[in-house]
Amino acid sequence: MEMFNLEGKTAVVTGGTRGIGLMIARGLAKAGARVVVTARKADTGAEAVAELSSLGEAVFIAADLSKEEASLELAAAVDEIGGAHILVNNAGAAWGAPLAEFPAAGWDKVLDLNLKAPFFVSRAFVPQLERSGTTENPARIINIGSIDGMRIPDFNNYSYTASKAAVHMLTRVLAKELGQRHITVNAIAPGPFPSKMMAELLVTKEAEFAASSPLGRIGKSEDMEAAAVYLASPGAAWVTGAILPVDGGIWTTL
Repeated sequence: MEMFNLEGKTAVVTGGTRGIGLMIARGLAKAGARVVVTARKADTGAEAVAELSSLGEAVFIAADLSKEEASLELAAAVDEIGGAHILVNNAGAAWGAPLAEFPAAGWDKVLDLNLKAPFFVSRAFVPQLERSGTTENPARIINIGSIDGMRIPDFNNYSYTASKAAVHMLTRVLAKELGQRHITVNAIAPGPFPSKMMAELLVTKEAEFAASSPLGRIGKSEDMEAAAVYLASPGAAWVTGAILPVDGGIWTTL
């Protein structure tokens, strides 16, 4: 459908070489977008580009987005190849430890990548997104939050859940500010999906996670692909400031 066609668009997906980021990049590529994926390690970038290139044009740019200057460098590199229409802030980290043992490093690492990076990357990309957006079809920023930012989680991941709740609020704040510049800002709040971050938990708890969903399973790639394509597509041109749970009803039916 033309409503979900992304041909002629360039989409940047941070942390797009594995897990949920790669799922999103895969979906955007299937919808016709040229996809730029980032990660810290070049070897994972090569693997992701090899897969994505079978669906369309794909580019890898190495970037450590926990550092503010890397946001500016990434935006400049994308601008040199024509600029972005869609930005997906997906790169993230988690940290778990008991309350009495939770270290400052567990806050600094997680907040730097999960919360500060989406802000600084978005700010760095605003000029080119504003250039590519129109009233009828705005440019897009899609932040990746979590249902753990909407509920009390089952695990002692204090900085992670706080960072994702903050990402949801940052999404709303930026949606209000950037709407007049023809940029929509929305967030996806995933439930459990197969990813490196979830891999260890899924070994022992996949059945438990599946049972917690009214739909009786955990997420799969197609679920995340479709959500990202919707928010990036002409079909969502009048949607901004939304937090979309993609969780099989785990949070939404509490």
